[in-house]
Amino acid sequence: MNELPEDPMMLYSAVNMKLRDRYNSLDELCEDLGLNRKMIEDTLREVGFEYSPQYNKFW
Repeated sequence: MNELPEDPMMLYSAVNMKLRDRYNSLDELCEDLGLNRKMIEDTLREVGFEYSPQYNKFW
């Protein structure tokens, strides 16, 4: 996944940090970094995290 870690817990941390610091939405992050949103969501869903557009983070 480009510059993001493959480990789900590390991915969770990295994505939330990027969302907090640089991006207003998961779509914006994925578009800017050329990432597959579905792959990120599926990977994080497998370990119990869902994306909240309202809070712009996974939890």
